[in-house]
Amino acid sequence: MKTRRFAGRDVGAIGLGCMSFGGIYGPTDEAESFACMQAALDHGVTHWDVAEIYGAGICETVIGRFLAQSGAQSGGQSGAQVTLATKAGIYTKPERHFSNEAGALRRSLEGSLTRLGRDRVEVFYIHRREVERPIEEVAETLAGFVEEGLIGGIGFSEISPASLRRANAVYPVTAVQSEYSLWSRQPELGMIQTCAELGVTFVAFSPLARGMLSDHFQGRESFPKGDFRIGTPRFSDPNYQSNRDAIAGFVAFCAARGWSTSATALAWILAQGDHIIPIPGTRTATHLRELAGATEISLSAADKAEIDRLLPVGFAHGARYSATQWAAVEIYG
Repeated sequence: MKTRRFAGRDVGAIGLGCMSFGGIYGPTDEAESFACMQAALDHGVTHWDVAEIYGAGICETVIGRFLAQSGAQSGGQSGAQVTLATKAGIYTKPERHFSNEAGALRRSLEGSLTRLGRDRVEVFYIHRREVERPIEEVAETLAGFVEEGLIGGIGFSEISPASLRRANAVYPVTAVQSEYSLWSRQPELGMIQTCAELGVTFVAFSPLARGMLSDHFQGRESFPKGDFRIGTPRFSDPNYQSNRDAIAGFVAFCAARGWSTSATALAWILAQGDHIIPIPGTRTATHLRELAGATEISLSAADKAEIDRLLPVGFAHGARYSATQWAAVEIYG
Protein backbone atom coordinates (compact mmCIF):
# COMPACT_ATOMS: atom_id res chain seq x y z
CA MET A 1 0.00 0.00 0.00
CA LYS A 2 1.35 3.41 -0.95
CA THR A 3 1.20 5.99 1.83
CA ARG A 4 0.23 9.59 2.41
CA ARG A 5 0.71 11.95 5.34
CA PHE A 6 -2.11 12.34 7.84
CA ALA A 7 -1.91 13.80 11.33
CA GLY A 8 1.86 13.78 11.22
CA ARG A 9 2.06 10.10 10.25
CA ASP A 10 2.44 8.00 7.14
CA VAL A 11 -0.83 6.12 6.63
CA GLY A 12 -2.22 4.02 3.81
CA ALA A 13 -3.32 6.21 0.90
CA ILE A 14 -6.69 4.46 1.16
CA GLY A 15 -8.42 4.74 4.53
CA LEU A 16 -11.38 2.86 5.98
CA GLY A 17 -14.76 4.36 6.77
CA CYS A 18 -16.25 2.36 9.65
CA MET A 19 -19.90 3.42 9.64
CA SER A 20 -21.14 0.08 8.28
CA PHE A 21 -19.87 -1.82 11.34
CA GLY A 22 -23.01 -0.57 13.07
CA GLY A 23 -25.41 -2.08 10.53
CA ILE A 24 -26.50 1.11 8.77
CA TYR A 25 -26.09 -0.55 5.36
CA GLY A 26 -27.43 -3.92 6.41
CA PRO A 27 -26.95 -6.56 9.10
CA THR A 28 -23.43 -7.41 10.17
CA ASP A 29 -21.79 -9.20 13.05
CA GLU A 30 -18.65 -8.69 15.06
CA ALA A 31 -16.79 -11.58 13.44
CA GLU A 32 -17.34 -10.14 9.97
CA SER A 33 -16.25 -6.68 11.13
CA PHE A 34 -13.15 -8.14 12.80
CA ALA A 35 -12.23 -9.96 9.59
CA CYS A 36 -12.59 -6.71 7.66
CA MET A 37 -10.35 -4.81 10.07
CA GLN A 38 -7.74 -7.56 10.00
CA ALA A 39 -7.74 -7.41 6.20
CA ALA A 40 -7.23 -3.65 6.49
CA LEU A 41 -4.15 -4.19 8.63
CA ASP A 42 -2.86 -6.87 6.29
CA HIS A 43 -3.12 -4.51 3.31
CA GLY A 44 -1.73 -1.38 4.96
CA VAL A 45 -5.07 0.41 5.36
CA THR A 46 -4.07 2.07 8.63
CA HIS A 47 -6.26 5.19 8.84
CA TRP A 48 -9.73 4.38 10.17
CA ASP A 49 -12.57 6.85 10.49
CA VAL A 50 -15.58 6.53 12.77
CA ALA A 51 -18.03 8.73 14.70
CA GLU A 52 -19.87 8.68 17.98
CA ILE A 53 -23.25 8.63 16.22
CA TYR A 54 -22.48 5.62 14.00
CA GLY A 55 -24.63 2.86 15.43
CA ALA A 56 -25.07 4.96 18.57
CA GLY A 57 -21.55 4.05 19.68
CA ILE A 58 -21.60 0.47 18.38
CA CYS A 59 -19.01 1.10 15.66
CA GLU A 60 -16.52 2.59 18.13
CA THR A 61 -17.10 -0.29 20.53
CA VAL A 62 -16.44 -2.91 17.84
CA ILE A 63 -13.26 -1.12 16.78
CA GLY A 64 -12.08 -0.88 20.37
CA ARG A 65 -12.58 -4.60 20.93
CA PHE A 66 -10.71 -5.48 17.77
CA LEU A 67 -7.80 -3.17 18.52
CA ALA A 68 -7.43 -4.60 22.00
CA GLN A 69 -7.50 -8.15 20.67
CA SER A 70 -5.16 -7.56 17.72
CA GLY A 71 -2.57 -5.46 19.49
CA ALA A 72 -2.87 -2.78 16.82
CA GLN A 73 -3.38 -0.12 19.48
CA SER A 74 0.36 0.25 19.80
CA GLY A 75 1.87 -1.80 17.02
CA GLY A 76 1.65 -5.09 18.91
CA GLN A 77 2.00 -8.44 17.23
CA SER A 78 0.25 -7.21 14.09
CA GLY A 79 3.13 -4.85 13.38
CA ALA A 80 0.67 -2.10 12.46
CA GLN A 81 -0.57 0.89 14.37
CA VAL A 82 -3.97 2.27 13.49
CA THR A 83 -4.44 6.02 13.11
CA LEU A 84 -7.93 6.75 14.44
CA ALA A 85 -10.25 9.66 13.81
CA THR A 86 -13.69 10.10 15.33
CA LYS A 87 -16.36 12.77 15.20
CA ALA A 88 -18.96 14.44 17.40
CA GLY A 89 -21.49 17.23 17.22
CA ILE A 90 -24.64 15.42 16.04
CA TYR A 91 -27.04 14.44 18.80
CA THR A 92 -30.39 12.63 18.68
CA LYS A 93 -31.87 13.33 22.11
CA PRO A 94 -34.32 14.77 22.87
CA GLU A 95 -34.45 15.23 19.08
CA ARG A 96 -31.84 15.48 16.35
CA HIS A 97 -29.75 18.62 16.82
CA PHE A 98 -26.21 19.94 16.54
CA SER A 99 -24.02 21.23 19.33
CA ASN A 100 -20.40 22.36 19.40
CA GLU A 101 -20.60 23.48 23.02
CA ALA A 102 -17.39 22.68 24.88
CA GLY A 103 -19.03 20.51 27.55
CA ALA A 104 -20.98 18.47 25.00
CA LEU A 105 -17.88 17.88 22.90
CA ARG A 106 -15.85 16.85 25.94
CA ARG A 107 -18.48 14.33 27.01
CA SER A 108 -18.60 12.93 23.48
CA LEU A 109 -14.82 12.70 23.25
CA GLU A 110 -14.51 10.99 26.62
CA GLY A 111 -17.20 8.49 25.63
CA SER A 112 -15.46 7.78 22.33
CA LEU A 113 -12.11 7.21 24.03
CA THR A 114 -13.72 4.76 26.45
CA ARG A 115 -15.38 2.79 23.66
CA LEU A 116 -12.24 2.79 21.54
CA GLY A 117 -10.05 1.76 24.46
CA ARG A 118 -7.78 4.72 23.85
CA ASP A 119 -6.51 7.60 25.95
CA ARG A 120 -6.07 9.63 22.74
CA VAL A 121 -7.23 9.72 19.13
CA GLU A 122 -5.16 11.16 16.33
CA VAL A 123 -7.92 13.44 15.00
CA PHE A 124 -11.20 14.63 16.48
CA TYR A 125 -13.68 16.19 14.02
CA ILE A 126 -16.68 18.42 14.43
CA HIS A 127 -19.20 16.24 12.62
CA ARG A 128 -21.55 19.13 11.88
CA ARG A 129 -21.00 22.76 12.68
CA GLU A 130 -23.41 24.51 15.03
CA VAL A 131 -24.13 27.53 12.87
CA GLU A 132 -24.97 29.88 15.75
CA ARG A 133 -21.61 29.32 17.48
CA PRO A 134 -18.56 31.11 16.03
CA ILE A 135 -16.19 28.58 14.53
CA GLU A 136 -13.30 30.40 16.21
CA GLU A 137 -14.75 29.42 19.59
CA VAL A 138 -15.03 25.80 18.47
CA ALA A 139 -11.43 25.78 17.24
CA GLU A 140 -10.31 27.06 20.66
CA THR A 141 -12.21 24.24 22.36
CA LEU A 142 -10.56 21.64 20.13
CA ALA A 143 -7.15 23.23 20.63
CA GLY A 144 -7.66 22.77 24.37
CA PHE A 145 -8.20 19.04 23.83
CA VAL A 146 -4.90 18.92 21.93
CA GLU A 147 -3.11 20.67 24.79
CA GLU A 148 -4.57 18.13 27.23
CA GLY A 149 -3.22 15.29 25.12
CA LEU A 150 -6.68 13.89 24.38
CA ILE A 151 -6.38 14.37 20.60
CA GLY A 152 -3.54 14.80 18.17
CA GLY A 153 -5.22 17.21 15.76
CA ILE A 154 -8.48 18.97 14.98
CA GLY A 155 -10.85 18.50 12.09
CA PHE A 156 -14.16 19.64 10.63
CA SER A 157 -16.71 17.88 8.44
CA GLU A 158 -18.83 19.47 5.71
CA ILE A 159 -17.70 23.06 6.22
CA SER A 160 -16.91 25.72 3.62
CA PRO A 161 -13.48 27.01 2.57
CA ALA A 162 -14.26 30.30 4.31
CA SER A 163 -15.00 28.53 7.60
CA LEU A 164 -11.81 26.51 7.24
CA ARG A 165 -9.76 29.70 6.92
CA ARG A 166 -11.40 31.17 10.02
CA ALA A 167 -10.77 28.05 12.11
CA ASN A 168 -7.23 27.63 10.84
CA ALA A 169 -6.41 31.20 11.86
CA VAL A 170 -7.11 30.19 15.47
CA TYR A 171 -5.37 26.79 15.44
CA PRO A 172 -3.90 24.69 12.60
CA VAL A 173 -6.58 22.38 11.23
CA THR A 174 -5.36 18.84 10.54
CA ALA A 175 -8.13 17.64 8.25
CA VAL A 176 -11.41 18.54 6.59
CA GLN A 177 -13.88 15.85 5.62
CA SER A 178 -16.48 16.13 2.86
CA GLU A 179 -18.29 13.86 0.46
CA TYR A 180 -16.23 13.63 -2.73
CA SER A 181 -16.48 11.21 -5.62
CA LEU A 182 -17.07 11.12 -9.34
CA TRP A 183 -20.70 12.01 -8.67
CA SER A 184 -20.18 14.57 -5.84
CA ARG A 185 -17.74 17.24 -7.00
CA GLN A 186 -18.57 20.31 -4.87
CA PRO A 187 -15.17 20.26 -3.06
CA GLU A 188 -13.56 21.22 -6.38
CA LEU A 189 -15.21 24.64 -5.98
CA GLY A 190 -12.61 25.71 -3.44
CA MET A 191 -12.19 23.22 -0.60
CA ILE A 192 -9.61 20.97 -2.22
CA GLN A 193 -7.60 24.02 -3.25
CA THR A 194 -7.85 25.69 0.16
CA CYS A 195 -6.74 22.52 1.93
CA ALA A 196 -3.70 22.27 -0.35
CA GLU A 197 -2.84 25.92 0.31
CA LEU A 198 -3.11 25.59 4.10
CA GLY A 199 -1.47 22.17 4.41
CA VAL A 200 -4.72 20.49 5.51
CA THR A 201 -5.52 16.90 4.58
CA PHE A 202 -8.73 16.54 2.61
CA VAL A 203 -10.57 13.33 3.58
CA ALA A 204 -13.09 12.15 1.00
CA PHE A 205 -16.02 10.22 2.46
CA SER A 206 -18.51 8.24 0.37
CA PRO A 207 -15.95 8.06 -2.45
CA LEU A 208 -17.86 5.20 -4.10
CA ALA A 209 -21.15 7.07 -4.51
CA ARG A 210 -22.71 5.21 -1.58
CA GLY A 211 -22.14 1.89 -3.33
CA MET A 212 -23.10 2.83 -6.89
CA LEU A 213 -19.46 2.88 -8.06
CA SER A 214 -18.92 -0.78 -7.33
CA ASP A 215 -19.23 -4.07 -9.15
CA HIS A 216 -21.05 -5.43 -6.10
CA PHE A 217 -23.95 -2.95 -6.15
CA GLN A 218 -27.14 -5.01 -6.24
CA GLY A 219 -29.60 -2.21 -6.75
CA ARG A 220 -31.83 -0.34 -4.35
CA GLU A 221 -34.11 -3.37 -4.19
CA SER A 222 -31.50 -4.94 -1.91
CA PHE A 223 -31.50 -2.06 0.60
CA PRO A 224 -32.55 -3.23 4.07
CA LYS A 225 -35.24 -1.42 6.01
CA GLY A 226 -33.85 1.78 7.48
CA ASP A 227 -31.00 2.07 4.96
CA PHE A 228 -29.65 5.63 4.88
CA ARG A 229 -30.04 5.79 1.09
CA ILE A 230 -33.77 5.10 0.98
CA GLY A 231 -35.57 8.30 0.08
CA THR A 232 -32.47 10.28 -0.86
CA PRO A 233 -32.89 12.05 -4.22
CA ARG A 234 -30.20 10.16 -6.16
CA PHE A 235 -31.70 6.82 -5.22
CA SER A 236 -35.30 7.91 -5.86
CA ASP A 237 -37.30 8.05 -9.08
CA PRO A 238 -36.84 9.41 -11.66
CA ASN A 239 -33.17 10.03 -10.79
CA TYR A 240 -32.14 6.52 -9.81
CA GLN A 241 -32.32 4.80 -13.19
CA SER A 242 -30.70 7.76 -14.94
CA ASN A 243 -27.77 7.50 -12.53
CA ARG A 244 -27.45 3.75 -13.07
CA ASP A 245 -27.46 4.25 -16.83
CA ALA A 246 -24.76 6.92 -16.63
CA ILE A 247 -22.50 4.81 -14.42
CA ALA A 248 -22.88 1.72 -16.62
CA GLY A 249 -20.44 3.18 -19.16
CA PHE A 250 -17.83 3.72 -16.46
CA VAL A 251 -18.28 0.16 -15.21
CA ALA A 252 -17.64 -1.13 -18.74
CA PHE A 253 -14.57 1.11 -19.06
CA CYS A 254 -13.08 -0.36 -15.88
CA ALA A 255 -13.85 -3.94 -16.85
CA ALA A 256 -12.19 -3.49 -20.25
CA ARG A 257 -8.96 -2.58 -18.47
CA GLY A 258 -9.15 -5.38 -15.94
CA TRP A 259 -9.77 -2.98 -13.05
CA SER A 260 -12.56 -3.14 -10.51
CA THR A 261 -15.01 -0.25 -10.64
CA SER A 262 -14.46 0.69 -7.00
CA ALA A 263 -10.65 0.62 -7.16
CA THR A 264 -10.72 2.77 -10.31
CA ALA A 265 -13.04 5.30 -8.69
CA LEU A 266 -10.63 5.54 -5.73
CA ALA A 267 -7.63 5.84 -8.05
CA TRP A 268 -9.36 8.80 -9.71
CA ILE A 269 -9.72 10.52 -6.34
CA LEU A 270 -6.08 9.88 -5.44
CA ALA A 271 -5.07 11.49 -8.73
CA GLN A 272 -6.78 14.76 -7.75
CA GLY A 273 -4.11 15.69 -5.19
CA ASP A 274 -1.44 14.23 -2.93
CA HIS A 275 -3.20 15.72 0.12
CA ILE A 276 -6.40 13.73 -0.47
CA ILE A 277 -7.25 10.47 1.34
CA PRO A 278 -10.47 8.62 0.44
CA ILE A 279 -12.15 6.56 3.16
CA PRO A 280 -14.42 4.02 1.45
CA GLY A 281 -16.66 2.06 3.76
CA THR A 282 -17.08 -1.69 3.79
CA ARG A 283 -17.78 -4.42 6.32
CA THR A 284 -16.28 -7.36 4.43
CA ALA A 285 -12.69 -8.52 4.04
CA THR A 286 -13.30 -9.39 0.38
CA HIS A 287 -14.34 -5.87 -0.54
CA LEU A 288 -11.54 -4.41 1.57
CA ARG A 289 -8.92 -6.30 -0.41
CA GLU A 290 -10.41 -5.01 -3.65
CA LEU A 291 -10.39 -1.39 -2.45
CA ALA A 292 -6.78 -1.63 -1.32
CA GLY A 293 -5.77 -2.29 -4.92
CA ALA A 294 -6.59 1.28 -5.91
CA THR A 295 -3.07 2.49 -5.21
CA GLU A 296 -1.74 0.10 -7.87
CA ILE A 297 -3.82 1.71 -10.63
CA SER A 298 -2.08 4.47 -12.56
CA LEU A 299 -4.47 6.49 -14.70
CA SER A 300 -3.02 7.85 -17.93
CA ALA A 301 -4.04 11.18 -19.42
CA ALA A 302 -6.17 9.24 -21.89
CA ASP A 303 -7.84 7.31 -19.06
CA LYS A 304 -8.67 10.54 -17.23
CA ALA A 305 -10.08 12.11 -20.40
CA GLU A 306 -12.29 9.09 -21.02
CA ILE A 307 -13.55 9.11 -17.43
CA ASP A 308 -14.38 12.81 -17.80
CA ARG A 309 -16.32 11.99 -20.96
CA LEU A 310 -18.22 9.14 -19.36
CA LEU A 311 -18.93 10.90 -16.06
CA PRO A 312 -18.63 14.65 -16.63
CA VAL A 313 -18.80 17.10 -13.76
CA GLY A 314 -22.40 17.39 -12.63
CA PHE A 315 -23.60 14.18 -14.32
CA ALA A 316 -25.50 12.93 -11.27
CA HIS A 317 -29.28 13.30 -11.27
CA GLY A 318 -30.67 14.63 -8.00
CA ALA A 319 -29.12 16.07 -4.86
CA ARG A 320 -26.87 13.96 -2.64
CA TYR A 321 -29.00 14.69 0.44
CA SER A 322 -32.71 15.13 1.14
CA ALA A 323 -33.94 18.49 2.37
CA THR A 324 -33.66 17.51 6.04
CA GLN A 325 -30.23 15.93 5.61
CA TRP A 326 -28.76 19.21 4.34
CA ALA A 327 -29.08 20.73 7.82
CA ALA A 328 -25.72 22.13 9.02
CA VAL A 329 -23.92 21.24 5.77
CA GLU A 330 -22.23 24.42 4.55
CA ILE A 331 -22.93 25.21 0.90
CA TYR A 332 -20.46 27.28 -1.09
CA GLY A 333 -19.46 27.98 -4.68
